[in-house]
Amino acid sequence: MRRIDKIIIHCTATNPEQDFNAKDIDRWHKAKKWSAIGYHFVIKLDGTTECGRRLEDVGAHAFGYNKRSIGVCYVGGVDMKGKPSDTRTDEQKRALRALLALLKNDFPNATIHGHNEFSKKSCPSFNVKKERYGN
Repeated sequence: MRRIDKIIIHCTATNPEQDFNAKDIDRWHKAKKWSAIGYHFVIKLDGTTECGRRLEDVGAHAFGYNKRSIGVCYVGGVDMKGKPSDTRTDEQKRALRALLALLKNDFPNATIHGHNEFSKKSCPSFNVKKERYGN
């Protein structure tokens, strides 16, 4: 298993009426000539958590930080006008909290971050530090 020291949260930057899944994102990423979906987990609008890349495999989600991180992506992140917005459903919030608790159990020294801490993007469109996920 890889050494993991970060869990990085992302959004799909899609509006709250668009429900996508890991297979959709895999297709998008392969269209960019990536080998597969860049995230390890995807959380759908209804809170269903889907697997993307295997945890053993290096992700493609945060340039310069992929080797030692896990990428978690929720569907949404922009409003109907395309502006960054915390569009997480209650189900997504619960699923994200549960997934992060499991990951922290397996990787207790990993810290939790938003993608915007490593890139000039608004992703994941909410303040991860304020959520207090157990860093």
